[in-house]
Amino acid sequence: MKEDPSLRAWMRAAQQGDTMAYAAALRAALPPLRRAARARWPGTDPATLEDVVQETLLALHGARHLYDPDRPFLPFLFGVMRFRGGDVLRRARRHAARHASIDDVPETSDALATNSNAEETVNADALRAAIARLPEGQRKAVELTKLRESSLQQAAAETGLSVTARKVATHRGIKALRKLLDGSK
Repeated sequence: MKEDPSLRAWMRAAQQGDTMAYAAALRAALPPLRRAARARWPGTDPATLEDVVQETLLALHGARHLYDPDRPFLPFLFGVMRFRGGDVLRRARRHAARHASIDDVPETSDALATNSNAEETVNADALRAAIARLPEGQRKAVELTKLRESSLQQAAAETGLSVTARKVATHRGIKALRKLLDGSK
């Protein structure tokens, strides 16, 4: 690939702080960078390739002081792309392995089902019954801090207990609720 001789001059000027030359170098380098990314990783989706290009430009910004203006610029840029592109593609593969596209789920799958109102009512009734079975201090703590969403300070002021006592009672009440609800199944 033949390199525009202006690239070296622009990058030399960019290293000396010329922002206009830097912008010109980036504009001139962008098309060959995109072509090189498509050629290096054929079959990769366009969004991922654009991520490679953008990550390369960001890495170039941090490493532009390492460029030797006596040497061609594009090989330097493509070297940066090779390393950053590998990082981007590994990240994309990890992401794809963790997430399934909704288009891959059959329409009749239970994976897309939501809870019905009947289940929510049963759960709410079981929760009310379990709260009623808690000892008085724990029940009051759960009602104030979790159901009414009062702060610990407000709950402490209302009951005359310390914030620490409210916090402990709330924690113990939640723990007891979990045991009660797990036992009701």
